[in-house]
Amino acid sequence: MAPRFQVKSNMKSMELELQCPVCKDIVKQPIVLPCLHSVCLMCASEVLVQSGYPQPELPPEPNSPASTPNMRSPRQMRRPLPKSDRVDRLLRSGSGTYPGRRRKEGPAPLMLFPCAPCGRDVELGERGLAECMRNLTLERIVERYRHTVSLGSVAVMCQFCKPPQALEATKGCSDCRASFCNECFKLYHPWGTPRAQHEHVQPTLNFRPKVLTCPEHDQERLQFYCKSCQMLLCSLCKLRRVHTGHKIAPVTQAYQSLKDKITKELNYILSNQDMVLTQITQLENAVTQTEVNNVSAKEQLSHCVKEIMALLTERQTMLAQALESSRQRRAEALANQVAEKRSLLEHAGLMAFTHELLKENDPSSFVHAARLTHNRLAQSIESMQRFSLSADPSFRHFQLDVSRELKLLTDLNFIQAPLAPVIDTQRTLAYDQLFLCWRLPQDSSPAWHFSVEFRRRGVVPGGGARGGIHGGLAAARWGWQRLEEVTGTCAVIDRLEMDSVYVLRVRGCNKAGFGEYSEEVYLHTPPAPVLNFYLDSRWGLHADRLVVSKEQRCARSVPGLSLLQAADRALTSCHLTADLLVGDVAITQGRHYWACSVEPGSYLVKVGVGLESKLQEWFHLPQDMASPRYDPDSGHDSGAEDSSDSPPPFAFLTMGMGKIYLPSSANSHHGRESGFTNGNSPSSPTGVTYPLPPRLGVCLDFEKGRVTFYDAHSLRPLWEGPVDCSAPVCPAFCFIGGGALQLQELVANRNANQTPVRRVTIQSRVTKLN
Repeated sequence: MAPRFQVKSNMKSMELELQCPVCKDIVKQPIVLPCLHSVCLMCASEVLVQSGYPQPELPPEPNSPASTPNMRSPRQMRRPLPKSDRVDRLLRSGSGTYPGRRRKEGPAPLMLFPCAPCGRDVELGERGLAECMRNLTLERIVERYRHTVSLGSVAVMCQFCKPPQALEATKGCSDCRASFCNECFKLYHPWGTPRAQHEHVQPTLNFRPKVLTCPEHDQERLQFYCKSCQMLLCSLCKLRRVHTGHKIAPVTQAYQSLKDKITKELNYILSNQDMVLTQITQLENAVTQTEVNNVSAKEQLSHCVKEIMALLTERQTMLAQALESSRQRRAEALANQVAEKRSLLEHAGLMAFTHELLKENDPSSFVHAARLTHNRLAQSIESMQRFSLSADPSFRHFQLDVSRELKLLTDLNFIQAPLAPVIDTQRTLAYDQLFLCWRLPQDSSPAWHFSVEFRRRGVVPGGGARGGIHGGLAAARWGWQRLEEVTGTCAVIDRLEMDSVYVLRVRGCNKAGFGEYSEEVYLHTPPAPVLNFYLDSRWGLHADRLVVSKEQRCARSVPGLSLLQAADRALTSCHLTADLLVGDVAITQGRHYWACSVEPGSYLVKVGVGLESKLQEWFHLPQDMASPRYDPDSGHDSGAEDSSDSPPPFAFLTMGMGKIYLPSSANSHHGRESGFTNGNSPSSPTGVTYPLPPRLGVCLDFEKGRVTFYDAHSLRPLWEGPVDCSAPVCPAFCFIGGGALQLQELVANRNANQTPVRRVTIQSRVTKLN
């Protein structure tokens, strides 16, 4: 009894899965919507009618008299067999469509069904419910469910016995679609006739087809499954052009594949019941905690409102006292003024005293006693002539302006978490370290602190990623590493992998918790360790044309008097008016990367590398001295005249007037395109120009003798060429005409209060990434 009771209990527990989302009752004649939810056919029709669509024709109820068979006795054998299922005819007839529509007319409007579980309108198509097939599997499950739990277990009577002597049906015929008692079944299925081969089932009032057939092609079985469209197809639908190139498999294969997946999923859930119970416990605790926190939040709300009311009451008392004090002072002043005026009346005290004073005849006594009276009378006359109230009775200065306070109270609301921060892409960069900047939107709530998260692109979520962060790092979770409680609006992340793309995001936090994440930003780390150096002018500096900043990281060239003095020879020869700056380091090994920015308004600025000895030899020349290397007819270029097969002693890219010139033969070992002059020579027919990038990156591979120039903002390679690395190589910069250049500052030095100590050894100038 125990297993049977357990099966019955399990069947009862799944009643929720068998309910129609519209009527909340067990489904009857369910159809499958395009969203894969099942709904009663009658309910679907009612919903469509309520939405304004025409009333479709519906089949009668299964237990109505219209559903009984037409055959009443063996003598009526010539009458037709019971009609096919009205539901199938309804679905094939295209209920809800417009049967009178001509072929040349436009398509009928699409039907939209408001699906309650989806919370949105589902498109049924112009054929309406004809597009939806019956859910035979769900019908069978419902029938087994009713039989198990005895829901609606009304005895099915034989449909061929006469009513007074009607017996209970014992068999049902799926071909005749009727229920019979034993005698009637034998009578209507004689032995040796084709009807004897009919399939008998349990007696029921709701017969259904044995298999699904195509809703568009009658009696065509659905034998194929289109994986691209995720729909069943018959052999005719498979030939349609809309399924050309789609992945179509036999329905048996799709059946086995889907059944295996569901079996695995079911086994996984059943094997992890402890996890489900744990999560249920957590959810129940969360529900309890929700109620507790709700009571606490209400108490806090009441407490805050009481505090506001108490403060208002206290403030009201204080302001009322101020009003009362002002009233008393004004009333006292006005009362004194009234008394003073009353003394000026004819029979008042001052007037009577004055009359008595005038009766004095002794001059000396009169003068001695009448001076005060004279002053009082003079003041009274002046007060009469310039009469004004001694106090303002209007209280105009005691009006309250509560518009701001009312607005604050109107906007009084619960604390909102900060909105998603906005990444400042102009200041965010990847150099020796990652420097991330952001800001909060104007209408965002303030944030107490921020959480910065990053991961290396390509790391599988859930696995640990290499790297660290400046100032501490929490444990990696789903591939993200986190920098907690950043109080400012910028963060520095160090110890990263070289030549890698990192994904970064940030979110704010306040008393309401964490807000939404910002949009993810992608930063590409340099392809080699960053080289830190300063500009060196030890080979001679034209002070009238070139100025180096105090920090020796910025240089500006201004054409001076020397260029004007050489202008008279400009038509006969080309004069070198170039100023050279080099880095204060000499590279002898390894791969190194650095970046700089060139002012877009510069005339000509060259950035590159070169042999220290050759640069010193070729550029340590007297000012305004004519150079044969720059004579268009000399045939010399880039110092490659020593050997046509050897790499050039230097490689430069030319920038100026908002453009950058990229030679075409990047892989040539002759160096003509990567040289100092050919890059901007007017006689050079090769090469292309591009808009000047905000920052230019240079990567030198000393062992391979190659130099690569990058757009430092996106780390996109611009040009690559050879360079002679048989001796120490220096970063070099050349100015021709006016221009300015700025070396990229290390991220690690952005917050430094003093300039780092200058060093010339290459090992101390490299900030390693790994």
